[in-house]
Amino acid sequence: MTMLQLILKELRIHAPFTSLGTATGVLLMVVFIQTGMSRETSAILFWACHPIHVFLSALVTAGMYRLHGNIGFWKTLAIGYFGSIGIATLSDSIIPFIGEILLDMPNRGLHLGVLEKWWMVNPLAFLGITVAFIRPQTKFPHAGHVFLSTWASLFHMTMAMESGFSMISILIAAVFLFIAVWAPCCTSDIVFPLLFSKTSDKEQNEDVNTRVQDRMGPTSRFGIFFRVFIIAAPAFIIAGSTSGFF
Repeated sequence: MTMLQLILKELRIHAPFTSLGTATGVLLMVVFIQTGMSRETSAILFWACHPIHVFLSALVTAGMYRLHGNIGFWKTLAIGYFGSIGIATLSDSIIPFIGEILLDMPNRGLHLGVLEKWWMVNPLAFLGITVAFIRPQTKFPHAGHVFLSTWASLFHMTMAMESGFSMISILIAAVFLFIAVWAPCCTSDIVFPLLFSKTSDKEQNEDVNTRVQDRMGPTSRFGIFFRVFIIAAPAFIIAGSTSGFF
């Protein structure tokens, strides 16, 4: 299987997850518009989802690179950092911002976590890379990653909205949500690290989709830590944002 075939395979596999994530994003968007959710609330939710998305992306990107026989720390650091920060920024910020421009949203703006909240986003990226280097794990549900990325992209766009958004505009925004998540989630977790892997093509293409299934037992120490972190970290960020600490 060539790299192009691998990419197309992963895009096909992830399309249903992304469609479901987009559907939840559209539903949330409609609810937020109808309830008149403030831009400040959207900002808090964006800054809760985006950093955790970066952490997960770094964990899986660096983990995939390590699992393919790459033991160098500095190379793992570079692959994990640029694969997570770069692609998460593209997914959560740049593509939604392009949608905001095309939809002529009144409060559009580009929010780059690596710059605006560098003290929160960068440490989480390094934490994910460090965990992956010590104990590489790529086995968590892709659906969770897709939902988190979808919601981060959504909240970036709702920060630019005002009330009275038309149904046509909502449908167009849904297309951008799908694009923002579909390709980046596949490339960051699987394709990007394999491009730099030392293993042979046969080893690289060995049904990599099975490597990203949830096999972390619910009673394992790492599995417990991982689940507690994913639940506690967004709550901590939201609490800090609402209190003015962040």
